[in-house]
Amino acid sequence: MVDEAAKDTARLETFADGVFAIAITLLVLEIRIPDPGADLGQSLLNQWPSFAAYVTSFLTIGVIWVSHHQMFRIIRRTTTTFLFLNVLFLLPVAFVPYPTALVAGHILEPGTRLTAVLVYGAVSVAIAAMFNVLWAYAFRNGLVTSGPGADRARQVSRGFLIGPLIYLGGTLLAFINPFISMAVFAGLAVYWMLPGKIPSD
Repeated sequence: MVDEAAKDTARLETFADGVFAIAITLLVLEIRIPDPGADLGQSLLNQWPSFAAYVTSFLTIGVIWVSHHQMFRIIRRTTTTFLFLNVLFLLPVAFVPYPTALVAGHILEPGTRLTAVLVYGAVSVAIAAMFNVLWAYAFRNGLVTSGPGADRARQVSRGFLIGPLIYLGGTLLAFINPFISMAVFAGLAVYWMLPGKIPSD
Protein backbone atom coordinates (compact mmCIF):
# COMPACT_ATOMS: atom_id res chain seq x y z
CA MET A 1 0.00 0.00 0.00
CA VAL A 2 1.39 3.39 -0.97
CA ASP A 3 2.05 5.71 1.95
CA GLU A 4 -0.31 8.68 1.54
CA ALA A 5 2.20 11.18 2.94
CA ALA A 6 4.89 9.98 0.54
CA LYS A 7 2.41 10.15 -2.34
CA ASP A 8 1.54 13.75 -1.45
CA THR A 9 5.17 14.85 -1.43
CA ALA A 10 5.81 12.98 -4.69
CA ARG A 11 2.93 14.79 -6.40
CA LEU A 12 4.21 18.12 -5.14
CA GLU A 13 7.72 17.36 -6.41
CA THR A 14 6.39 16.26 -9.79
CA PHE A 15 4.43 19.48 -10.18
CA ALA A 16 7.43 21.57 -9.13
CA ASP A 17 9.75 19.66 -11.48
CA GLY A 18 7.41 20.46 -14.34
CA VAL A 19 7.49 24.17 -13.55
CA PHE A 20 11.28 24.15 -13.29
CA ALA A 21 11.61 22.25 -16.58
CA ILE A 22 9.35 24.64 -18.46
CA ALA A 23 10.98 27.75 -16.99
CA ILE A 24 14.50 26.60 -17.79
CA THR A 25 13.49 25.59 -21.33
CA LEU A 26 11.78 28.90 -22.08
CA LEU A 27 15.07 30.71 -21.48
CA VAL A 28 16.52 29.56 -24.79
CA LEU A 29 13.55 30.89 -26.77
CA GLU A 30 14.82 34.43 -26.25
CA ILE A 31 18.04 33.68 -28.16
CA ARG A 32 17.26 34.61 -31.75
CA ILE A 33 18.72 32.92 -34.80
CA PRO A 34 20.76 35.45 -36.84
CA ASP A 35 19.22 36.46 -40.16
CA PRO A 36 20.51 34.62 -43.25
CA GLY A 37 23.01 36.66 -45.21
CA ALA A 38 24.27 38.54 -42.17
CA ASP A 39 27.82 38.18 -40.89
CA LEU A 40 27.19 35.16 -38.67
CA GLY A 41 30.28 35.62 -36.53
CA GLN A 42 29.54 39.27 -35.83
CA SER A 43 25.87 38.52 -35.24
CA LEU A 44 26.77 35.92 -32.63
CA LEU A 45 29.15 38.34 -30.93
CA ASN A 46 26.42 40.96 -30.85
CA GLN A 47 24.21 38.48 -29.02
CA TRP A 48 26.54 38.15 -26.04
CA PRO A 49 23.99 39.78 -23.67
CA SER A 50 21.47 37.07 -24.55
CA PHE A 51 24.01 34.31 -23.98
CA ALA A 52 25.20 35.83 -20.70
CA ALA A 53 21.66 36.29 -19.40
CA TYR A 54 20.77 32.75 -20.49
CA VAL A 55 23.72 31.17 -18.65
CA THR A 56 23.09 33.22 -15.51
CA SER A 57 19.41 32.30 -15.36
CA PHE A 58 19.98 28.67 -16.37
CA LEU A 59 22.48 28.17 -13.55
CA THR A 60 20.25 30.05 -11.12
CA ILE A 61 17.20 27.93 -11.90
CA GLY A 62 19.39 24.83 -11.76
CA VAL A 63 20.64 25.72 -8.29
CA ILE A 64 17.09 26.44 -7.12
CA TRP A 65 15.92 23.08 -8.47
CA VAL A 66 18.73 21.19 -6.73
CA SER A 67 17.98 23.01 -3.46
CA HIS A 68 14.28 22.24 -3.79
CA HIS A 69 15.04 18.59 -4.60
CA GLN A 70 17.34 18.23 -1.61
CA MET A 71 14.72 19.83 0.63
CA PHE A 72 12.27 17.08 -0.27
CA ARG A 73 14.73 14.36 0.67
CA ILE A 74 13.90 15.20 4.29
CA ILE A 75 10.29 16.37 3.92
CA ARG A 76 8.12 13.48 5.14
CA ARG A 77 4.67 14.99 4.69
CA THR A 78 2.85 18.09 3.48
CA THR A 79 0.00 20.31 4.59
CA THR A 80 -2.39 22.43 2.58
CA THR A 81 -0.55 25.55 3.71
CA PHE A 82 2.78 24.07 2.62
CA LEU A 83 1.30 23.23 -0.78
CA PHE A 84 0.15 26.81 -1.27
CA LEU A 85 3.50 28.15 -0.09
CA ASN A 86 5.17 25.93 -2.65
CA VAL A 87 2.91 27.37 -5.36
CA LEU A 88 3.86 30.89 -4.28
CA PHE A 89 7.53 29.87 -4.36
CA LEU A 90 7.15 28.62 -7.93
CA LEU A 91 5.44 31.82 -9.07
CA PRO A 92 8.67 33.88 -9.39
CA VAL A 93 10.56 30.80 -10.63
CA ALA A 94 8.20 30.50 -13.59
CA PHE A 95 8.60 34.24 -14.20
CA VAL A 96 12.41 34.13 -14.56
CA PRO A 97 12.40 33.96 -18.40
CA TYR A 98 10.76 37.40 -18.57
CA PRO A 99 13.39 39.40 -16.61
CA THR A 100 16.04 37.35 -18.39
CA ALA A 101 14.70 38.63 -21.71
CA LEU A 102 14.54 42.17 -20.31
CA VAL A 103 18.20 42.07 -19.31
CA ALA A 104 19.25 40.53 -22.63
CA GLY A 105 17.40 43.20 -24.57
CA HIS A 106 18.24 46.26 -22.48
CA ILE A 107 21.60 45.74 -20.75
CA LEU A 108 23.34 47.69 -23.54
CA GLU A 109 20.78 50.50 -23.45
CA PRO A 110 21.91 53.23 -20.99
CA GLY A 111 18.40 54.56 -20.52
CA THR A 112 16.68 51.27 -19.68
CA ARG A 113 19.25 48.79 -18.38
CA LEU A 114 18.85 49.89 -14.75
CA THR A 115 15.14 49.09 -14.80
CA ALA A 116 15.76 45.73 -16.48
CA VAL A 117 18.32 44.67 -13.88
CA LEU A 118 16.13 45.91 -11.02
CA VAL A 119 13.29 43.71 -12.27
CA TYR A 120 15.68 40.75 -12.53
CA GLY A 121 16.94 41.40 -9.03
CA ALA A 122 13.46 41.76 -7.58
CA VAL A 123 12.51 38.34 -8.94
CA SER A 124 15.71 36.84 -7.48
CA VAL A 125 14.95 38.35 -4.07
CA ALA A 126 11.41 36.97 -4.21
CA ILE A 127 12.65 33.46 -4.99
CA ALA A 128 15.23 33.53 -2.19
CA ALA A 129 12.68 34.87 0.29
CA MET A 130 10.03 32.28 -0.58
CA PHE A 131 12.59 29.47 -0.36
CA ASN A 132 13.33 30.55 3.20
CA VAL A 133 9.61 30.67 3.96
CA LEU A 134 9.30 27.05 2.77
CA TRP A 135 12.22 25.93 4.96
CA ALA A 136 10.93 27.79 8.00
CA TYR A 137 7.41 26.42 7.67
CA ALA A 138 8.63 22.85 7.18
CA PHE A 139 10.88 22.93 10.24
CA ARG A 140 8.40 24.67 12.51
CA ASN A 141 5.46 22.46 11.62
CA GLY A 142 7.06 19.04 11.90
CA LEU A 143 7.22 18.24 8.20
CA VAL A 144 10.89 17.24 8.38
CA THR A 145 12.25 13.79 9.18
CA SER A 146 14.69 13.27 12.03
CA GLY A 147 18.27 12.08 11.80
CA PRO A 148 21.72 13.29 10.67
CA GLY A 149 20.42 14.38 7.27
CA ALA A 150 17.85 16.66 8.82
CA ASP A 151 20.39 18.04 11.28
CA ARG A 152 22.76 18.82 8.42
CA ALA A 153 19.93 20.46 6.49
CA ARG A 154 19.08 22.66 9.45
CA GLN A 155 22.71 23.72 9.72
CA VAL A 156 23.07 24.58 6.04
CA SER A 157 19.65 26.21 5.86
CA ARG A 158 20.86 28.87 8.28
CA GLY A 159 23.12 30.02 5.48
CA PHE A 160 20.06 30.46 3.27
CA LEU A 161 18.73 33.09 5.67
CA ILE A 162 21.09 35.71 4.30
CA GLY A 163 20.21 34.80 0.71
CA PRO A 164 17.47 37.40 0.27
CA LEU A 165 19.73 40.08 1.74
CA ILE A 166 22.59 39.14 -0.59
CA TYR A 167 20.31 39.23 -3.62
CA LEU A 168 18.89 42.53 -2.41
CA GLY A 169 22.42 43.89 -2.13
CA GLY A 170 23.18 42.66 -5.64
CA THR A 171 20.04 44.34 -6.88
CA LEU A 172 20.90 47.67 -5.26
CA LEU A 173 24.33 47.52 -6.91
CA ALA A 174 22.49 48.15 -10.17
CA PHE A 175 22.18 51.80 -9.15
CA ILE A 176 25.98 51.94 -9.24
CA ASN A 177 26.61 49.61 -12.17
CA PRO A 178 24.05 47.21 -13.69
CA PHE A 179 26.84 45.05 -15.13
CA ILE A 180 28.31 44.47 -11.66
CA SER A 181 24.85 43.61 -10.40
CA MET A 182 24.40 40.90 -13.02
CA ALA A 183 27.92 39.61 -12.32
CA VAL A 184 26.92 39.20 -8.68
CA PHE A 185 23.86 37.17 -9.65
CA ALA A 186 25.99 34.93 -11.86
CA GLY A 187 28.60 34.60 -9.11
CA LEU A 188 25.97 33.60 -6.56
CA ALA A 189 24.74 30.81 -8.83
CA VAL A 190 28.29 29.47 -9.12
CA TYR A 191 28.82 29.85 -5.36
CA TRP A 192 25.80 27.71 -4.52
CA MET A 193 27.12 25.02 -6.86
CA LEU A 194 30.23 24.58 -4.70
CA PRO A 195 30.43 21.41 -2.57
CA GLY A 196 28.71 21.70 0.79
CA LYS A 197 26.72 24.84 0.02
CA ILE A 198 23.51 22.87 -0.51
CA PRO A 199 22.56 20.02 1.88
CA SER A 200 23.25 16.54 0.52
CA ASP A 201 23.44 12.99 1.79
